[in-house]
Amino acid sequence: MRIEQQEHINKLWTEYFETRELDVKNQILTHYIDLVVTVVKRLMPRYKEYSEQEDLVSAGILGLIDAVTKFDGAFGVKFETYATVRIRGEVIDYLRKQDWAPTTLRKKIGTIQRAYEKIENEIGRVPSDLEVAEHLHMTETEVRKTLEMAHMFNVVNFESMMEERHFEIASTGRDDDPQKKLEKKETEEILKLFIANLPEKERIIIVLHYYEGFTMKSIAKILNISESRVSQIHSKVLALMRTALREGFKGSM
Repeated sequence: MRIEQQEHINKLWTEYFETRELDVKNQILTHYIDLVVTVVKRLMPRYKEYSEQEDLVSAGILGLIDAVTKFDGAFGVKFETYATVRIRGEVIDYLRKQDWAPTTLRKKIGTIQRAYEKIENEIGRVPSDLEVAEHLHMTETEVRKTLEMAHMFNVVNFESMMEERHFEIASTGRDDDPQKKLEKKETEEILKLFIANLPEKERIIIVLHYYEGFTMKSIAKILNISESRVSQIHSKVLALMRTALREGFKGSM
């Protein structure tokens, strides 16, 4: 962000904290609107292909509005950090309520993921989407679309579990609850160990996506593999990560 822009938004925040005027609030919302699209893109790598793209962004905007309304400079976190949590929360809540993953889709996701593993074991390399499609007598487009839905399914479930554990301290803006501190530290330790033990490619995808902010498309270019393959690996890792967290939490009880 350029210095002039930073100075402008700082002035708007100062004025908003003092007056709570709607016009000032709207200017702040306009300034941060791109943050909503960024969060949605990171959650749903190819979200523009879904018919509900406008609904995803609309849900994110509700999160942004809530963030601006409730933000307090005394929280001790940057607004972008606080708003990102609120936006993600609204998008995840929206997806969770849609019940868009019926049993038939879940079975299809499992069938495709098992096919990738079976073919990889047989030919000694990662199979292409086309090879998997031919093996399952499906179209390549159908395989890719299902993998993207698998990504959504795993993201929603993983984020929901993290929300249940109160991992996102920034959602309240405070980190003074001893129990939350303990839960956050416990979660970070489990994730750190899990990520450290991942194969190189899986570890790169997780680190680039969650710690460096890269999109799936960018990661695909870096690793020289298809975007659908990145989504598939990411989905598999999230599912394993979710299991690791649940098992870790049980073991600490």
